[in-house]
Amino acid sequence: MKFLVRKKDDGKRLDIFLSEHIGHLTRSNIKKTIESNDVKINKKITDSPSKKVKTNDSVIVELVIKNSDKLLPSKIKLDIHFEDKDILIINKPKGMVVHPGAGNYENTLANALVYKYKNKLSDINGELRPGIVHRIDKETSGLLVIAKNNLSHSKLGKQFSEHSIKRKYLCLVWGVIRPLQGRIETLIARNKKNRQLMMVSDFNGKKAITNYETIKVFNIKDVPKISLIECKLETGRTHQIRVHMKYKGASLLGDNQYGKKNIKFKKINEDFYEKLSVLNGQALHAKSLGFIHPSKNKWVNFESELPNDFKKLLDLLKNLSS
Repeated sequence: MKFLVRKKDDGKRLDIFLSEHIGHLTRSNIKKTIESNDVKINKKITDSPSKKVKTNDSVIVELVIKNSDKLLPSKIKLDIHFEDKDILIINKPKGMVVHPGAGNYENTLANALVYKYKNKLSDINGELRPGIVHRIDKETSGLLVIAKNNLSHSKLGKQFSEHSIKRKYLCLVWGVIRPLQGRIETLIARNKKNRQLMMVSDFNGKKAITNYETIKVFNIKDVPKISLIECKLETGRTHQIRVHMKYKGASLLGDNQYGKKNIKFKKINEDFYEKLSVLNGQALHAKSLGFIHPSKNKWVNFESELPNDFKKLLDLLKNLSS
C-alpha cells in the first residue's frame, strides 16, 4: 500500500499516520510492521514508529501474508444488491465477518468474494481483503461497496477519507435519547481494559461524528422504553454507533458487548421476551449507502430492506406499544 503525506498530516508520527490510513490494523500491528522493516519513506526503509512524516513524503507499506493466512475460497451465496464493471453492492447478512482476522480465516465475505470473482477485484488492500473498501461489524447487517478494480478502489477510498460517503443505519435502543434529534461528536479510542472494545475518550482517539434522529418511541407495559433511531455517519470508526449510543445512555438491543444483558422483567410479555432473546447480535442495520460512482462520476444511492429478525421485532413492538 502506498500513501502520500498531505499538509494536514505534516509532523505526525509514522505509526499514527498509518493507523489513520489503514483502518483494519491496530496501532500495535502497525508498530510491529514498521519495526519489521516493512515500511519505506521515500523508498528508504525505516524501523522507527516515532519517525515524523513530512508533506509530500511517499510512504509504502508491505503487508506480509503468512502461508497459513492464505485466503481460501468459500462457496457462500452472496446477496448482490447491484453490480457493474466497477463496483459491487453487497447486502451482508448478520453473523458474517467481512475479512479474515485473528481467529476468522474462513467463511468471511472476502472468502466468498475470492471464490466468485477470483482475481477480478481490487488488490490495494492485499490478498486477504480483495475489493474490500470498508467494513461493518460481524453482527451488523446491511450494505457494503466492493471495488472491482484499483482505480475504483482509490476513488471510493478517497471519498471515505474525506467523509463524503452518505451512510444511514437503523437501530433499536433501550430508552430515549435526549434531545430526540442531534449530533454526537466525540473522540473514540480503544478501551484500556479490553483492547477488543472501543470507548469515548476525552483526551485521545479519533474524531467520530454521528447524526441521529428518533423515528419512534415504543411504550410497552412492564418494559423499559425502546426507541427506533436513524443514524447518519460522518465518520466510520470501529463500533462507532454502538459506542455513541452507549455514551448517550441508550445501548442497542442485543448488543452483548456494549449493551445491557436482556433482563426478564416482572410481568413482561412472554412473546416479546422470546423474540428479544433470539435476536442474533445487535439490532443494527446499514440501510443505505450513497457516493459518487467511480467511473460515471454521478451520485448513486442504494437502499436495503431490514433483515427478517429486525422486521419481526419491529412488528412486535408496534403491536404491543400503546
